[in-house]
Amino acid sequence: MKIGIVCYPTFGGSGVVATELGLGLAHKGHHVHFITYKRPVRLTAFHTNVYFHEVRSMDYDLFEYVPYESSLASKLVDVIRFEKLDILHVHYAIPHAAVAFMTKQILRAQGIEIPVVTTLHGTDITLVGADASFAPVVEFSINASDGVTAVSNQLRKETYETFNIKNEIKVIHNFIDFTRFRKTNKDHFRKAIALDDEKIMVHISNFRMVKRVQDVIYVFDKIVKQVKCKLLMIGDGPERKHMEELCRSLQLCDHIRFLGKQEAVEEILAIADLFIMPSENESFGLAALEAMACEVPVISSNAGGLPEVNIDGVTGFMYEIGDIEGMAAGSIELLTNEEKLTQFRQNAFNHAKKFDIENILPHYENYYYEVINNLAVHAQ
Repeated sequence: MKIGIVCYPTFGGSGVVATELGLGLAHKGHHVHFITYKRPVRLTAFHTNVYFHEVRSMDYDLFEYVPYESSLASKLVDVIRFEKLDILHVHYAIPHAAVAFMTKQILRAQGIEIPVVTTLHGTDITLVGADASFAPVVEFSINASDGVTAVSNQLRKETYETFNIKNEIKVIHNFIDFTRFRKTNKDHFRKAIALDDEKIMVHISNFRMVKRVQDVIYVFDKIVKQVKCKLLMIGDGPERKHMEELCRSLQLCDHIRFLGKQEAVEEILAIADLFIMPSENESFGLAALEAMACEVPVISSNAGGLPEVNIDGVTGFMYEIGDIEGMAAGSIELLTNEEKLTQFRQNAFNHAKKFDIENILPHYENYYYEVINNLAVHAQ
């Protein structure tokens, strides 16, 4: 197949999943075309069967805001026509699903039919999409798609509850590439971060309010009073400055390191003992799954799709949103019981294997063929 993929090229989960999916499909022999405004962060090297088409927008004084949607639609029309794509897969409903609809209409006027699959990732439904200024467009775009997938059962449920959706939404879970995310020997790196008798906790996010990053700091403040420990904060975003100030006020600067955005997060996860994700909303929890693939148990809230990833009492512990006391107690329990920590490490790895990209890719391939065939039947 010749597959077009539209995504945000940033460190966010939707862009990461879209890129890894495309690379996996290309490895299986499909031709994958990424269409976005800059090279996706996970698309860092040359890959056979992978193509990148940069969307450029006109900078004109008349436009207060650059009309990216129009530029994207024009680029999609161009790529689909001349690369003869079989299917277009857009990730994140806003604005990609709406742009895909416009693209379909332009191409239809030229006698070209292109099936569109829209994948819902979370905040495009639960946060941005639910806003009154976007909701009608999101609802229409989902219903106008030829196929719709969601990354968790919980997100599927929330989408039906939030919008009047006529389309069937198929759940295809996020996945992990075990050739990249796995436990490796990084003892030299660990020694540069922590003393031999210290544990290492890790948090990864975009440092937005919904991630409740302040809870990570407050939980760690309780842990470090009982356990020799370091906390590595990976990522960046609007809350980072506030979190650095909070660390100073709690006198935790000697124990916490802010590492910013990292492309090789698997190297950091390889030295971690515990991963913490106290989010207020998570459609799936990809960062937690990446940690589990590296044999790191997870302390998390029970928000959104996290219960589908982190199994309470097996791969880690789950708590109500904002339960700082509980998360601290669970963390201390694991960090002070080496036998239990070892068992949870193995459990985390075993559960993560269910989300191996080799298991998930066929679901996408089969769904693509199904959508293509359905459109062909309706066109007759």
